[in-house]
Amino acid sequence: MYVCSCFGITEAQVKQHAEDGACTPRQIASACKAGTDCGGCVRRIQALLGRGACPRRELIDRRAPALEALDDAA
Repeated sequence: MYVCSCFGITEAQVKQHAEDGACTPRQIASACKAGTDCGGCVRRIQALLGRGACPRRELIDRRAPALEALDDAA
């Protein structure tokens, strides 16, 4: 089923981008442009992303050493 009619993006594509690490509608948009034209699909994208696990968010919450090293370099 299509999520974004403007760019022909399907639910499966959004889910694949989420599995690849996109945790927010903005990150999905960066990956495939969904949500960047009329914006009518943004709520559907949010629903597909839900409140599931997000690898990036989990690293931030844990203050992973790799992220601390990046903070120190800045």
